[in-house]
Amino acid sequence: MIDLHYAPTPNGWKISIMLEELGLPYNVIPVNIRAGEQFWPEFLAISPNNRIPAIVDHAPDDGGEPFSVFETGAILIYLADKTGRFLPEEMRARSRVIQWVMWQMSGLGPMLGQHGHFALYAPEKIPYAITRYRDEAARLYHVLDVQLGKTGAYVAGDEYTIADIACFPWTMTHKAQGFTLDDYPKVKRWYATLRARPKLQAGLAIGKFVKEPFDEEARRNMFGPRAREMAERK
Repeated sequence: MIDLHYAPTPNGWKISIMLEELGLPYNVIPVNIRAGEQFWPEFLAISPNNRIPAIVDHAPDDGGEPFSVFETGAILIYLADKTGRFLPEEMRARSRVIQWVMWQMSGLGPMLGQHGHFALYAPEKIPYAITRYRDEAARLYHVLDVQLGKTGAYVAGDEYTIADIACFPWTMTHKAQGFTLDDYPKVKRWYATLRARPKLQAGLAIGKFVKEPFDEEARRNMFGPRAREMAERK
């Protein structure tokens, strides 16, 4: 029913976890981002921002032609609306969930991504950039910790929702990025609760395909120069 154009990254895991949690039939179409497959025309047709993941729903609710969705927050909301799961219908509860999905999209993911880039991948270690993004990542972990202290359960309230599915894969990077969840006890409790979910584990296991080596070509494809070159050709 659904094609998942995917690579095993925090953003990719959001959607593989969601599909596993929903039990929807889906077909994984690997996108090798180190080899630059995210720039192929057939992928850009469904994901114009040349970022994974994207989905194509071959049985949309309106009964029409296959429908594609890009951007993980939009995909999570689309799938939640399609199935009536992991996103409340009641106005206030629905809004709270979407607020935290947007928080992840605009804050937690990008800031952890930038910290990971400058601390782990950048060929030149720039102390200002590393400190700037580490401090912001730590602030966001604190925000999440405070929120989980308020709810006592999940990110947006008493129930597991797409807000949790959005946030969890990025917190999986904490060890690699030099953070310890001991500093964020509510996050640590939530992390362990989610990590024990069988369907979440199944989502994380999807698509562990062989990656291209991380060489200069991979760096160009993943970190900007190739995207700039493609834009300039248009």
